[in-house]
This record gives sequence, C-alpha cells and structure tokens, in this order.
Amino acid sequence: MRIVIAEDSVLLRAGLTSILVDAGEEVVATVGDADELLTVVARHRPDLALVDVRMPPTHTDDGLRAALTIRQRWPEVGILVLSQYVEERYATELLASDTSAIGYLLKDRIADVSDFLGAVRRVGGGGTALDPEVVAQLLARARRQDPLERLSPREREVLGLMAEGRANPAIARHLVVSDKAVEKHVSNIFLKLDLPPTAGDHRRVMAVLRWLEGGD
Repeated sequence: MRIVIAEDSVLLRAGLTSILVDAGEEVVATVGDADELLTVVARHRPDLALVDVRMPPTHTDDGLRAALTIRQRWPEVGILVLSQYVEERYATELLASDTSAIGYLLKDRIADVSDFLGAVRRVGGGGTALDPEVVAQLLARARRQDPLERLSPREREVLGLMAEGRANPAIARHLVVSDKAVEKHVSNIFLKLDLPPTAGDHRRVMAVLRWLEGGD
C-alpha cells in the first residue's frame, strides 16, 4: 500500500514511518503541515493518507480541512485521521457522507501496533475504522441532538396522539384541555422540530415521522 503521512510531530512521524515500513507498506511521502499534504497527495495519489487533525499553519483544524479537500478532489484516496482527542464536530463532518475508506483513531491506539496496522489496511482497502471512543462520543452527541429531546412531556404526549392520527379536537378531548391549548402545543412542536410553515398537513406528517424515527 502506498501511504502519505501528515503529522507535525517529527518523532511521531518517524515512528509511524518505521511501523509501516517494517510491516511491508510503502511510505511515499511524509509532511509536517496541511498545505504540503495536499501537494504530495496531488503528486503521488497514494492509497491512503494518515492525517493529524491539528497541524500547521494554524494548529487548529488544518489537517481535517485538508482531509476533507482530499476527499472531494481525490475520493479514491483513503483517509485515516489521527487525533489526540475526540473532535466530535470534525469526526461528524468527515463521516457526514460516504464512509468508505475512512478512519478516525486516537493516537493512543498507535501503541497497539497490530490494531493500528489492521485499521490502516482496512481503510486502505476501502473499509472503515473508527476508534471505540469516537463511536461512543458520536452516539452521545446524536442523543444530545435528538430533536425530540427538545419537547416538553406534554408536547411529546400531543405528538404521540398526532402519530395515532388524531386531529386537534380529538387530542383536546383526550387530554381534557381546550382546542387552543392543543394548537399552542402543536405550534411549539413544529418550532422545536425545525418544521417551517408549509401548505396542507405536511408539517403534521413530518412531525409524526420524527416521532417514529425517535422510536418512542
């Protein structure tokens, strides 16, 4: 496998190169900043790019930005991101579309050479390799962002009755409240689920779909 390494730590870059070469892989280039990474990928078109998230020139998200650019320009190049910590936003952005030939590992995992090489070869072969800690935090992030969590208990109750196909007057009778109270709850549901005004009952249908997707 032909590999490019982008890591600003000289020691870690040398260590990664040694591990990969000893395992029979070909390291075609090593670089220390994001701009160089794009240059060598354009030149060598490797099978895989190992990319640190935080790199020069700004030491923020330069590596991740470069990885996304590679994904757009050369989708055949596998991307294995290495990070000191779980960067939830960056991981989500990287995995937002096609997850083939994509990996995200914490740098601590490199110490287990066998697992690291397995991830390298899996991503280089078109598969996916996600650090267990990354998966756990992304799942937690998804739960935190569940739009149904924004609803009050009464609004969830109203949405559940909407899912049963009940119109507002029937919901009002069931809950023993006024029609206006139900209308207010329904309006709040649409607002909290980010459902803008549309013609007909489309918003009710979309709200019910969100409820069903939530698995309540």
